[in-house]
Amino acid sequence: MIDIPESFARETIGREGEPGRTWIAGLSCSVDEVLQRWSYVPDGPIMHGNVGVVVPVRHPHLPPAVVKISFPHPGNVFEPDAFATWNGRGAVRLLARDDERFAMLLERAGRGTLAEVDDFDEAVGILGQLSRRLAVDAPAGLPRLSAVVADWPEEIVTTAAELGDPLPRHVLDAAVETVRDLGPDQPETLVHGDLHDANVLAGEREPWLAIDPKGYVGDPAYDTITVLRSYRFAPLLFAPDPAAGLRRGLDLYCEAAQIDRERARRWAQVRAVKAALWGRRHGDPAWLIAATDQLAEILL
Repeated sequence: MIDIPESFARETIGREGEPGRTWIAGLSCSVDEVLQRWSYVPDGPIMHGNVGVVVPVRHPHLPPAVVKISFPHPGNVFEPDAFATWNGRGAVRLLARDDERFAMLLERAGRGTLAEVDDFDEAVGILGQLSRRLAVDAPAGLPRLSAVVADWPEEIVTTAAELGDPLPRHVLDAAVETVRDLGPDQPETLVHGDLHDANVLAGEREPWLAIDPKGYVGDPAYDTITVLRSYRFAPLLFAPDPAAGLRRGLDLYCEAAQIDRERARRWAQVRAVKAALWGRRHGDPAWLIAATDQLAEILL
């Protein structure tokens, strides 16, 4: 039976409360059960992100793989559907799934991530190219971004008021207008939903492979904020001319992704506003809130 990392258990229980405690208590057994079902054995130390554990595994007659088990949250439901749709195109390949346990058997990629690529232009270009490859026709049954964002105009205004209106009114107004303009009519395109450096692994059959998709359907420009708000872009916000650097990065990403720059800018501005408000409510560090505020205004 595997040992669950103490830090992961503590973070999960702190975030999810009693449901998290119950899930953590049974997680080792869940891992053992799916390993037996799929005839794999552990093959290295357990890893984890924010919402799940990843166990390297091996099989006597099959290539190395990993088992990922995530906390049973609505945001994790459609991850295997996204992987199944891509079938290895720009993402790790789904080998088996156990939806009841929120478990997947996935192709094992390399240990490195895109965050280890120092060249700014190269890394942003790779993110854009992956976004373009992952933008395929979506299957039925996945959540539509048009429905996800439908309540955002009212939510943005209400949340800002509850927090004492920390953002300038013109910043909020621009975000609300964008959601009303771009939200209802979106393409039937599969969108990763959380594309950034740490969610791109070095591969062998392909140079780079995406992980941890949300499985939304809508405008590929929606993903722009997770690129711009990554640690790679953070130093630009403290440069002498932060707007120039960010706009150049936006240009590089949009060109590689082949998405409309204006739509990307507007979606990123909306999501920066959302992130700035969410961060205040949920305790983001002050520097991150300040940087996100600045990003929301630069993107006007």
